Amino acid sequence: MIFIFPFLWMISTSLQTFRETMTFPPTMIPAWPQWVNYADAMKAGPFLTYAKNSVIITLSIIVLQMVVMIPAAYAFAKYKFAGKTLFFGLVLLAFMIPNQITFIPVYLMLADWGISKTLLPQIIPFMSNAFGIFLLRQYFMQIPEEIIEAGRLDNASELKILWHIMLPMSKAALATIALFSFVSHWNDYFWPLIMTDSASLRPLTVGIAMLRETEGISNWHIIMAGNVILVVPILIVYLFCSKQIVKAFVYSGIK
Repeated sequence: MIFIFPFLWMISTSLQTFRETMTFPPTMIPAWPQWVNYADAMKAGPFLTYAKNSVIITLSIIVLQMVVMIPAAYAFAKYKFAGKTLFFGLVLLAFMIPNQITFIPVYLMLADWGISKTLLPQIIPFMSNAFGIFLLRQYFMQIPEEIIEAGRLDNASELKILWHIMLPMSKAALATIALFSFVSHWNDYFWPLIMTDSASLRPLTVGIAMLRETEGISNWHIIMAGNVILVVPILIVYLFCSKQIVKAFVYSGIK
């Protein structure tokens, strides 16, 4: 109930009238559900633009992270090369450093590149996923070397081994990483707020936060309706991936 209650409160408030949100003691069950609150929240700003930006940004980040993460994790798990320990230590260091520390130099660098008026500043800094590399490496390390050697004996290239052997055996880990990345970047507020200065580039998180300015701080029924719109995609994705998360952490031995 500690975790579920805030969601129930959010949904309940999103279906109440303005008068019901101001009553004391508060009520959890609206007298008559106000579905129009969701339409009003959508009309409060260019929500379709916000939603499109969120989808483009989040999916682009996930795809690019997979392109970078999978070969990196494979190299750290199955190859021996000079500086391997040092490079893996740098990956773990990147995992520990929060974005709030590096956003100023990154922002200045992206501004010098002349791409600050596009969606790229919200995508490029997250092309690499240090947590994903670490988790996928742990997963790859538990795949027996005999399976890989068998593929090499059949004249399979490293790319074929990665694509036909490693990835099919790591679906649970890949789904888990993709879900964590989706939730993280779909909910991200700080970075888009810093990197955008126009409504055409903002994602849903920033757009919904601005409902407090357009609708007034006391119109909680409209603000909560916007928050429900933001949360629903995450819940849907989680319902499809929850079993994969359990499999990934049980199989990899990470508690």
